[in-house]
Amino acid sequence: MTPSAGEQGAHSVLVCDDDRDIVNAIEIYLVAEGYRVLKAYDGAEALESVTRGDVSLVIMDVMMPGMDGMRATMKIRERANIPILMLSAKSEDYDKVAGLGIGADDYVTKPFNPIELIARVKSLIRRYTSLGGKEGGQGVFRSGGLEVDDGSKQVTLDGEPVAVTPTEYGILRFLTENAGKVFSAERIYEAVWEEPSYSPENTVAVHIRRIREKIEIEPGDPRYLKVVWGIGYKIEKI
Repeated sequence: MTPSAGEQGAHSVLVCDDDRDIVNAIEIYLVAEGYRVLKAYDGAEALESVTRGDVSLVIMDVMMPGMDGMRATMKIRERANIPILMLSAKSEDYDKVAGLGIGADDYVTKPFNPIELIARVKSLIRRYTSLGGKEGGQGVFRSGGLEVDDGSKQVTLDGEPVAVTPTEYGILRFLTENAGKVFSAERIYEAVWEEPSYSPENTVAVHIRRIREKIEIEPGDPRYLKVVWGIGYKIEKI
């Protein structure tokens, strides 16, 4: 799991897949874009690498012997909020939703388009870098006891900090800044991912569900994050 040659100041991407040919192919694409690459071939190796730090993003295969990608993602989420891009040979919506539901930020289905893969990597790292930064904030957005501070990149509820991933922060910031307005899943995807949507309904819906579990006392009867059936989502203006 030694970093490959690349720019010393570049972001480090951990690629985890039991198929070494796939890992090597992804490495070529990433290095060409200036990223440093760490390699792992099962979930346990990936978890060890993340624990040592200096990882900006994880590309995680789902099906692997030993500790699979799902379990590894759950373990990583207990320790870090770095973005996780799931890589799966399965195209069924269930597998995509399951990955997002346990804490992944996005997914790409094998066989993947290298251009799409790199676009997803860039988008996720951009959000992660933004979340970690302390400068360039554009204000504090509030609705009732919910506050999104874009200067400190923190979310609080009734004064208590709420731990969110970069993607969850992006969604909350966008909706809270525009409290009272309803946005479709496609519009939310384009605003937060900053790229054209690829069938965004399930992706956005799962992230919305995870956000509700963190900011709502009763997720089934939310005070803040509302669904407007057939149209989209909004943060209630309180």
